[in-house]
Amino acid sequence: MFALFSVFPLYFMLVSATNSTQDVLASRLTPGGHLLDNAAALVAQQDIGAAMTSSSVIAIGTTVLALAVCAVAGYGFEIYHSRGKDIVMAIIMLAMMIPFAAVMIPLFRLFARVGMVNSLGAVIIPAISTPLLILLFRQSSRSFPHEIIEAARIDGLGELSIFARIYVPTMKSTFAAAAVITFMTSWNNFLWPRVILLDNAVQTMPMLIANLTAGYVTDYGVLMLAVLLTSLPTILVFFILQRAFAQGITGAIK
Repeated sequence: MFALFSVFPLYFMLVSATNSTQDVLASRLTPGGHLLDNAAALVAQQDIGAAMTSSSVIAIGTTVLALAVCAVAGYGFEIYHSRGKDIVMAIIMLAMMIPFAAVMIPLFRLFARVGMVNSLGAVIIPAISTPLLILLFRQSSRSFPHEIIEAARIDGLGELSIFARIYVPTMKSTFAAAAVITFMTSWNNFLWPRVILLDNAVQTMPMLIANLTAGYVTDYGVLMLAVLLTSLPTILVFFILQRAFAQGITGAIK
């Protein structure tokens, strides 16, 4: 019963994308024949291709760079030992308690000073290293057998080779979980792109949806179609990596 309640909003979104505004406001629950009309109106009102491209570049770029940086950081925090390691980790954890709104204005001034306002790089760079992913990789590394590392060192394998050839293949489930979390967060991010991206030519899909509701009259059929298109990539990524995602969250290592 609760599963049906959870799925219903997705069903309503899908059905509403095929209906007119009047049908959506009337809460029609059956598919209609306005899908092509809504698609034509959406293309006429917004540059859907540019928005999809911007969101894809941001989400994929952030995911790849964040996995590389946070995996190395989490691995280093657990495998290597130093006196200041725990202090640095505590500082990183404290960063999770600071709301993004508190650092948004200094962050904007920083990127404005280096001339990166209205660039996709300004959206990607702040999300490359996150305390959550570092903690996820550190906790997963605790179950990684250190004897394998010692054996590899005795055999003459370098530290980077150990990380790339032994650690990364072993921690596939953790990488999958981190990839799902990062991709979905980056794709759905609205506040920071709205602040730093001033030109609609580089707007993301969440920004495009906001623009559709900014007028005096909202075409809900077109809006629901845009929401559907925005949701599809995250749904696809999650379903592809769902099994590895569940294993990564529980810290399973095969």
